[in-house]
Amino acid sequence: MKLQGFLFPRFLSLLLALVISFTAGGVAAQSGNEPYRAAIGSDGVQHVNILAGDYFFRPRHIIVKVNVPVMLVVRVEQGVIPHGLVLKVPKANISIDEDLGRESQTFTFTPTASGKYAFYCPKKLLFFKSHREHGMEGILEIVE
Repeated sequence: MKLQGFLFPRFLSLLLALVISFTAGGVAAQSGNEPYRAAIGSDGVQHVNILAGDYFFRPRHIIVKVNVPVMLVVRVEQGVIPHGLVLKVPKANISIDEDLGRESQTFTFTPTASGKYAFYCPKKLLFFKSHREHGMEGILEIVE
């Protein structure tokens, strides 16, 4: 009986510490994020590097040209929280829905329709808000 009484408060303390660290990470990551306009490289491809972390994508707003190939290289910051990337725009010929691992992942597509489209992390921990609800979302803007 004493062991149970000892473990329960420790569990609550650990849970509270996790909630505080998740919340603090999201707030710190939201500042200072200017739109990134992808340049067309000598290979004719728009190269974009994205850093994913605790409740953020950096850059958060990406601008690319329509009908020009795009290569997204997504890297996840060190940590224990799993992340994913969803960017689904059928009318623009884009379909990404992948878990992100420790190694950088590369996604290539050629956007066929202009507009602003959301990309986000679909992960969620138990009964907490999803990563997207915590602000782990960005905009892919496709321009003429």
